[in-house]
Amino acid sequence: MSTTVEIGRIPVRDVHPVVDHGRRPAKAVAGETFQVTASVFREGHDAVAANVVLKDPEGRPGPWTPMRELAPGSDRWGAEVTPDAQGNWTYRVEAWSDPVTTWQRHARIKVPAGIDTGLVLEEGAELYRRAAAGVPRDDGRAVVLAAAEMLLDDTLPVATRLAAALTPEVDAVLARHPLRELVTTSDPLPLLVERERALYGAWYEFFPRSEGTPARPHGTFRTAARRLAAIAAMGFDVVYLPPVHPIGTTHRKGRNNTLSATPDDVGVPWAIGSPEGGHDAVHPDLGTLDDFDRFVTEAGRLGMEVALDFALQCSPDHPWVHKHPDWFHHRPDGTIAHAENPPKKYQDIYPIAFDADMDGIVAETVRVLRFWMSHGVRIFRVDNPHTKPVVFWERVIGEINHADPDVIFLAEAFTRPAMMHTLAQIGFQQSYTYFTWRNTKRELTEYLTELSGDAASYMRPNLFANTPDILHAYLQHGGRPAFEVRAVLAATLSPTWGIYSGYELCENTPLREGSEEYLDSEKYQLKPRDWATATREGTTIAPLITRLNTIRRAHPALHRLRNLRFHHTDNDALIAYSKREGSDAVLVVANLDPHRTQEATVSLDMPQLGLDWHESVPVHDELTDETYHWGRTNYVRLEPGRAPAHVLHIRRPSSAAPRNEGSAAS
Repeated sequence: MSTTVEIGRIPVRDVHPVVDHGRRPAKAVAGETFQVTASVFREGHDAVAANVVLKDPEGRPGPWTPMRELAPGSDRWGAEVTPDAQGNWTYRVEAWSDPVTTWQRHARIKVPAGIDTGLVLEEGAELYRRAAAGVPRDDGRAVVLAAAEMLLDDTLPVATRLAAALTPEVDAVLARHPLRELVTTSDPLPLLVERERALYGAWYEFFPRSEGTPARPHGTFRTAARRLAAIAAMGFDVVYLPPVHPIGTTHRKGRNNTLSATPDDVGVPWAIGSPEGGHDAVHPDLGTLDDFDRFVTEAGRLGMEVALDFALQCSPDHPWVHKHPDWFHHRPDGTIAHAENPPKKYQDIYPIAFDADMDGIVAETVRVLRFWMSHGVRIFRVDNPHTKPVVFWERVIGEINHADPDVIFLAEAFTRPAMMHTLAQIGFQQSYTYFTWRNTKRELTEYLTELSGDAASYMRPNLFANTPDILHAYLQHGGRPAFEVRAVLAATLSPTWGIYSGYELCENTPLREGSEEYLDSEKYQLKPRDWATATREGTTIAPLITRLNTIRRAHPALHRLRNLRFHHTDNDALIAYSKREGSDAVLVVANLDPHRTQEATVSLDMPQLGLDWHESVPVHDELTDETYHWGRTNYVRLEPGRAPAHVLHIRRPSSAAPRNEGSAAS
């Protein structure tokens, strides 16, 4: 028996976006616009048309959105759609034969040439009457019927009769209510619409234990809460905490990852578990669960959410090691194997053996996550998810999001592309990326074009400029200008970006030359910082970070990913790109060279900015508060230490008077 599926009377092929052949949903957030495309065609030369139908979580189809052919003769059609509420939607493409358009094409040729004039006009009148039957009485039916009557009125000149059927008024009615024949529908595709924070937000990572006092160096949730106001003042939306659980003492690491810890060494927060508890406990030196609750409440009062690190691994002292010994890999001598990524060894951490009791580990993981959800945590940064089975995460995230769709999971997976993309497809709302290692114009352009293209339908990048594990050589050797420009790039290329505490102080001393580890890394020790002195002496770039987050909040274009477009510069040390959402357009030009002043001519793709090629418009630099006039080509000069970039708000002129092209130099 054949299992071949009929193609349909009007072929509808290759609908996009599509994730895993339609087995998994494409993603959007409420209010996000994205493009649906499909190949639509038919035999012969008759016209076809198409539209997109969204169906909301209640199963109600919305008004269909007309598609247009993206390039003449390409057979590729597209339309932009905007789901307006969270939940599980579907979308489908409808295609049909368009007899009215077919007739109009023929009539425009035949009638002026005197070919079958009477028959052509009579055919048109019949089509228009049929079309009018589908037009509501109060939405233009009379307009279409009047055109049909004019087509039949042989007392009028032929040209007048035809022109009456081709008026903009008639076209507008028929565009809203087309006469559709041979309607063919694609299979519905799933669409998951999530809350805005899944796509847009600014993250700040810090260790509460480093926010102590001179009398008690080890910080607590209470002392760390005093730092929240300053973080909120910089415009951050999410405060991300490394693991806050008890830390094991067996094989505890000392400062700078030494294997011999002293009694004063505080250990690595990711070595989770001690006699005081495991993943559902807080480190006693940080305080109590009540203190944690007050910390979350204070963050919320300041307009921020708390993201908690979820690291599914254990120290040798974790209660699971004794309660569930089968959850771990045992060597032939009976010892449990510690984690390693040769040549790196993590003697203070035991990885979990998921296949020994997948059901039990899933149940316990869901229990732990729900425990922290009950304490106000709705965002989890998941440590090394790529070292655990993909099916495990699919089950865990699916179970959590089924009951609590607002919970967000960020995958910290610096790994192979196939794994990163698959983790995003099976449920992770956000993902770390290779942004840290993309520093040249070509690298950034190619990578962000990939991230904002087809991948954006399921994978949302969180561009962290640094992490406790990653101090890139670009920051080590570029000094303050490098930190400034990377902040601009991260904050404007992606809707979601983040920094690890100390970035604003431009901390850039590596453990050793060639290493991406920090010297005196906060992973292994307390790291108190003198914020007040840095502010007083001007050694912090917090004002720039604050300004960037203020700009982000003011411009809807920067809340989106799929609208990223790159523009040409004739100097590869400068990069130019833009984002546009409705009437809001932002253009960024950044100097990627932290050591030298660079100059370039920036050539703009004006239609991508919503402008005509000949226009010259005011552009306001949101960083410097200067205004220029820019046209298709513009001279730019950027000097490290003065201005890392132009972040330009494109202002449409209120007057239609001609404007001269100008230049901007910093």
